Amino acid sequence: MAKTFNSLNPVTNKVIGKYPIQLDKEVDLVVAQARIATSQWVKLGFNGRKKTLLAWSSHIIKNIEEIASLISEETGKPLSDARLEVSIAVSHIGWVARHAEDIMRTSHRAPGALMANMSATVERSPVGVVGVIGPWNYPIFTPVGSIAYALAAGNTVVFKPSEFTPGVGVWLEQSFKTVAPFAGIFSIITGFGQTGAALCNSAINKLSFTGSTRTAKLVAAACAAKMIPVVLECGGKDPVIVASDANLDRAVDATIWSAMANSGQSCIGAERVYVDKKVAPQFIAKAVELAKTVKAGAPGEGNYGPVTMPSQLNIIASHIKAAIKDGGKFAYGSAKSVQAPFVQPVILVDVPENSTAVREESFGPIIIINTVENMQEAIKLSNASSYGLGANVWSKRQGKKIASQLHCGMVAINSTFSFAAIAAVPFGGVKDSGYGRVHGPEGLLEYSYARTVVRTRFNLPINFLSFKRRAKDDRLVIKATKFLKGRLG
Repeated sequence: MAKTFNSLNPVTNKVIGKYPIQLDKEVDLVVAQARIATSQWVKLGFNGRKKTLLAWSSHIIKNIEEIASLISEETGKPLSDARLEVSIAVSHIGWVARHAEDIMRTSHRAPGALMANMSATVERSPVGVVGVIGPWNYPIFTPVGSIAYALAAGNTVVFKPSEFTPGVGVWLEQSFKTVAPFAGIFSIITGFGQTGAALCNSAINKLSFTGSTRTAKLVAAACAAKMIPVVLECGGKDPVIVASDANLDRAVDATIWSAMANSGQSCIGAERVYVDKKVAPQFIAKAVELAKTVKAGAPGEGNYGPVTMPSQLNIIASHIKAAIKDGGKFAYGSAKSVQAPFVQPVILVDVPENSTAVREESFGPIIIINTVENMQEAIKLSNASSYGLGANVWSKRQGKKIASQLHCGMVAINSTFSFAAIAAVPFGGVKDSGYGRVHGPEGLLEYSYARTVVRTRFNLPINFLSFKRRAKDDRLVIKATKFLKGRLG
């Protein structure tokens, strides 16, 4: 009998569903079936794939309450947050379906003076079978950012959802089957780490992974052994910079939401704030007042839900303890704010930069607010992190100037999370936050490869690429090189 595992509601611990643990042979079979489907999926062309993806989008929209309820059950997040997540995911499916053809269109390149008789073009082709390993914190939005883009590019996809949210993954597969022209285009495998490892070791052509930096390194190493390219979207320790000319009410509202929403379980959530000393007291006071109105609880009872992964509670508690031990202070909350499965809001101030609480990702509803002398200090401290995913800047006049100096993949000026909701821009980070991009044209092109095609349009009287090349031909090349100052290409 095949082994199975249970999906549990993190609030009640109630069993929601039972799913198979699929290992090497089963994973290989699913990938093989996806491989068979690739040629048919490519032959459908951009219009055929567009129709399928838009039909999938419509199906999800029609059943938004069903999938939102399942997301809420498996993660514990409020139903309202689950609906918003689905809405943004759907917008990404629609965007890439409508823009894939233009983005992947064959481009013509100038051949240069030396090769003027040539036609040079660059085509984009799908890589084949794309493996996607998704997270539990945003179980539909995050994986769709890889799945939809890979499908639109002409690839088939095998998706392993998190073991904490397998039901959402299975729902996605079943919903796609209602519109799929044939089998094997988009498939699901379920299980734990061994299932993900089996996918890395299978005959996929590319892997897209979202998760911790520690696991990403293991995934990258496994894929490297088989020369499988990867897209890695890892964690973050996202900074918020608040200048003296910031709209403090808006900055506080967005920062507290960014830090606490989804129980702080967002890779782009605010984790550390650097506030200009001129406005730091007011910012902290407003943040505390707002935090007093926010509480964790079950769906329908709290502003945000539980910590979905039980082991994360220990990390959150240890970061709070480290912050206080290292000299930080509570502005709001205490060590007792951690009450499994919930963590009530915690605001810490004056935490030393060398503290674990500042250096490592907490992934919980705690925020560190430190005061800085000026914006240059804020920029320096923001960039000192080993992470480089997102950042938020609050300033009426200095936003662009500050943003351009930050070492990260995304910056929101006078807003938060906005870059995740705009389908036309790439999403991803640098340093320990990973590499590669999802979303936007860059995210689509991640799931294709460039093929250069050079064709002879007419023959020149001199053939430079031949053993029959003469001395006078060489002299002509040198003369042309000098005349054009090397601009032969």
